[in-house]
Amino acid sequence: MKVLVIGSGGREHAIVWKLAQSKVVDKIYCAPGNAGISEIAECVEVENKNFSALLDFVKYEWIDLTVVGPEDPLAKGIVDIFQKEGRKIIGPTKAGAQIESSKVFAKDFMKRHKIPTSEYKVFTSYTHAEEYIRLKGTPIVIKADGLAAGKGVFVCQSYDEAVDALKLIMKEKAFGSAGDRVVIEECLQGKEVSYLVFTDGKTIIPMVTSKDHKRLLDNDEGPNTGGMGTFSPNPIITPELEYEILETVIKPTIKGLKQEGIVYKGILYAGLMIINNKPYVLEFNCRFGDPETQVILPRLETDIMDIFMAIAEQKLNKVDVKWKNEASLCVILASEGYPGKYKKGIPIYGLEMFKGLKDITVFHAGTKFDEEGKIVTNGGRVLGVTALGMDIKEARQKAYNAIELINFEGMQYRKDIGLNP
Repeated sequence: MKVLVIGSGGREHAIVWKLAQSKVVDKIYCAPGNAGISEIAECVEVENKNFSALLDFVKYEWIDLTVVGPEDPLAKGIVDIFQKEGRKIIGPTKAGAQIESSKVFAKDFMKRHKIPTSEYKVFTSYTHAEEYIRLKGTPIVIKADGLAAGKGVFVCQSYDEAVDALKLIMKEKAFGSAGDRVVIEECLQGKEVSYLVFTDGKTIIPMVTSKDHKRLLDNDEGPNTGGMGTFSPNPIITPELEYEILETVIKPTIKGLKQEGIVYKGILYAGLMIINNKPYVLEFNCRFGDPETQVILPRLETDIMDIFMAIAEQKLNKVDVKWKNEASLCVILASEGYPGKYKKGIPIYGLEMFKGLKDITVFHAGTKFDEEGKIVTNGGRVLGVTALGMDIKEARQKAYNAIELINFEGMQYRKDIGLNP
């Protein structure tokens, strides 16, 4: 079988890497891919927003299945277009993707279906929003309504900080039209967890649990990022809590979407805050998390193609999904200046040391080949160093030992991933 993976980050590298282990996959393409992906798949120079070119490619190459990595093509309706042409594709329709692409839709949906989340208000007026912040006080959370590449959420500790975030979103238009509306919500204090499931709109299969670290610096300090590291399993999620998450969040979400005429097929990701052993939804994503995918997929035993085909054909109840008992941990190596401005094209050294290693995988996020064929940086998050171990402590040791073999100018990373699981 032939598969096309759309995207170019660490998440897509992990998906391609897992597909390469499938017994039924003969050929993998990735559009546009990156330097690491090119070692196991054929990279195709097609932008992920050029749907007609992607569709033509799928038809011309007789691709059996397309897997969409990032949220943007899903939000713009790539699944609707492919399905109309009778093509198998993994991900929700444009209507289903709203659960991520519009914070307002997600919050209003949760309110309608009594899914636990924080108190919130929606604003289109800067003046009214500022007045609300003054009345409510801090800490408070301010979110741009639309997609902002993981950077449109601000957890503000002071009034000045909140007003600065509001100005950035609504006046300076840092995220373009994504900031036409803002959601202002109460700041929940608790333990943050990620919870992901496979679903075909009828059957729900949970993935192993994981924890993401969003802040740039150790001890969860510094600005929010797209994720600086993650580990799995997450010891906070006990069997009792998992049951609570499924019954109060995941099942009502899939059921609620169905009631509103949306058959949600693909991956559903819930970013949760756990307070007194009860889950509250911070956000939904309509695809695999990044970097969570880089610790979840190394623990998957079942052939991922079997799962994907079952989702596409709504036969997920026929698949017995199995996971490894080992723990996994991923540390992100980022460019100097990230999540702000950073340089690209910096040579990366040491990657050849990881060829053929069993327990350590280096997933490429922002890399490319330069004119001389050397691998250089091409993004804010550059690499994800993932290790498997008997437990989180061993996986952590292996990952950080591996990092010592890699070097590029300005490389920054957190030293505390998995230190206090």
